[in-house]
Amino acid sequence: MYLVKIKGVAKIPDYLQIRDDNFTLVCYTRTDRPEKALEKCGLGLKIEKIIELMNQVPFGQVTPFEF
Repeated sequence: MYLVKIKGVAKIPDYLQIRDDNFTLVCYTRTDRPEKALEKCGLGLKIEKIIELMNQVPFGQVTPFEF
């Protein structure tokens, strides 16, 4: 899977994309409150790991990760 953090501009907030190995969008959520969207996408058991990784990666960089 891949994680991409996108920097928002002006009134548009920062977003997080999670994509599968085929680079298909699995989850798209705001970075300030990702828990509900991650639950809805079926990634509820990995919320802590995803948030930790999200806080470490820079904006605009495609970051591969494993569970």
